[in-house]
Amino acid sequence: MSDVRIRRVESLIRDEISTMIMKGIIKHPNVNTLVSISKVVVSKDLSHAKLYVSSFESHNKAIKAVSGLNRAAGFIQGVLGKKLHMRTIPKLNFIFDDSIEHGFEVNKIIDEVVTDHES
Repeated sequence: MSDVRIRRVESLIRDEISTMIMKGIIKHPNVNTLVSISKVVVSKDLSHAKLYVSSFESHNKAIKAVSGLNRAAGFIQGVLGKKLHMRTIPKLNFIFDDSIEHGFEVNKIIDEVVTDHES
């Protein structure tokens, strides 16, 4: 499979699932609009997809949201099948992505260094 097609499928999956989250189509109590899909990686044969999920909420709530998304994966695949018109829809595996937390930590450290340097 060409890399261009794989990247296009990744983008389509990310966009569709993000829309489903924002519109409240995924009706799981732990999945809310503060959850976002940060990255999608699809296998070369388009049979599996890893979806990295980040959240602006606490670590525990984000882990629960990932668990909720994994429980709703079959439903999400069904909706994707109707919208993407692909022969096969990849099996979805949601994974917690803590890059937002790391970004906040790095910004905090930079702010502390700048404040100490200015003093």
